[in-house]
Amino acid sequence: MDLITSTQPNTLLWPLLVYAAIVLSLAGGILLISHFLGARHQERATGEPYEGGIVSTGTARLRFSSQFYLIAMLFVIFDVETIFIVSWAIAFQELGWYGYFGVLAFIVLLVVVLIYEWRNGALDFGPDGRRILQAYKKITLKEETRHEVVAE
Repeated sequence: MDLITSTQPNTLLWPLLVYAAIVLSLAGGILLISHFLGARHQERATGEPYEGGIVSTGTARLRFSSQFYLIAMLFVIFDVETIFIVSWAIAFQELGWYGYFGVLAFIVLLVVVLIYEWRNGALDFGPDGRRILQAYKKITLKEETRHEVVAE
């Protein structure tokens, strides 16, 4: 049998078996050590999920604002945008003008989506600025009229 024409690869399995034995012995050792050295206590919140020392109250089923989903959609849109634009930039030489116009159309589409999100209020992270100014003006007008009444 000629070694050059042999179709059977000459593989050694003993390094893989030694590696597997080391991994299993380390995992078993860590589990045994944690069993013997681990704390054994029974407090109020020990049996509760997500033990943090505070007894949970209420349900974990909270309603998220629709604002959260709009922000999540923005993140996904612009995260995927980054992947496509970076991959386009890497292949810029091979793509030429065809690739340039393709990524230009892609960026225009993303700008349209950004304007849509902006119009729907996805970028409003706090109270409306106009309402705050109107409330401030009302408060200052009330204080001015009160000071005028007291001065008379």
